[in-house]
Amino acid sequence: MGTAARSRYPRIAEAVHVVQNFASMRLTPAPLFERHRIFHSQDVEATRAFLDGLNFRIEPLQRGARDFDARLNGIYMPGVWLGYVQYGAGVELRRLPARDDYWVQLPLRGHIEARIGKDDVVSDPGRALVTSPCRDNLVRYEAGTTRLNLSLTAAEMYRLLAALLGERLAAPLEFAPGLDVTEGHGRSLARFVRMATLDLHSPDSLLWNPLAMAEFGHFVMTALLLSHPHSYSERLRRRDKAPAPSDVKRAIEYMQGNLRAPVSLVDIVAEAGVPGRTLFKHFRDFRGTSPMQYLRNARLEKAREALLGARHGDTVTSVAMSLAFGHLGRFSLEYQRRFGEKPSETIRRAPRR
Repeated sequence: MGTAARSRYPRIAEAVHVVQNFASMRLTPAPLFERHRIFHSQDVEATRAFLDGLNFRIEPLQRGARDFDARLNGIYMPGVWLGYVQYGAGVELRRLPARDDYWVQLPLRGHIEARIGKDDVVSDPGRALVTSPCRDNLVRYEAGTTRLNLSLTAAEMYRLLAALLGERLAAPLEFAPGLDVTEGHGRSLARFVRMATLDLHSPDSLLWNPLAMAEFGHFVMTALLLSHPHSYSERLRRRDKAPAPSDVKRAIEYMQGNLRAPVSLVDIVAEAGVPGRTLFKHFRDFRGTSPMQYLRNARLEKAREALLGARHGDTVTSVAMSLAFGHLGRFSLEYQRRFGEKPSETIRRAPRR
């Protein structure tokens, strides 16, 4: 379509743009949801006053930032707000205790550093940030960062979790703060949100139906509760699964007892006492992973425990080598993907007695 046609028929131009983005599942760096603008200002004080009313405290990282350009666009749905957020300049944003919603932040561009409770988390277009209201949240956005933002109400999240558990909740719900969106359930969820974002730019979208909007929020919350690690994950798994077969139990006991020793798949199969394909099927059905991936995850959990309790003389390398991680670079990458921070960042918080 030529430039003249685009200017004469803006809706057609927008439709073509959306279809092109659907094909690649990319989102334009230009502000999204511009027809649903909530706030826009290049004035820091006006932005501070607006966000104060939403129980946030904002502070530019540099005084007198000339590129400050706050923009919040979005759509309110039952239990959910889906929006686009930018600040132009680098800023620090603190959530105040009065807010009780869960946030999933999907960076489109730029870099986010967050302190969630005592955890430091890095977020970028390949890793989303998940914040829980039961933990202190301090988030820093570098200049030029733009993001999609999902705000999920705590009341609806708790109602859904209680229904899944079949019982009332006895403690706050707390999600793991890092979500890899390049693979697995994180990629699937991010694609779903991006698709919904693109589709909502069309006035004919099915998501404008109130029932569809309600189902959108329900789907996102269910996906997080069933797939992303949180404080009730283990209880949900116990509810959802029958007791694992004895071969899986034997294999797990063997792996847990040999986390610091070289272990091969042949060793695990021999200890389980069943053919390899049977063991693979049982692990997939009852643990949602393969035996070797289960072993790697168990070693990563043990490594985190060791790093958090590190003593004088302990290093990331010594901890990794003691748990049979032969490639330090791969260990660091897998560790960061799982826990949202580098091993070196974890060990710095150790008491070092």
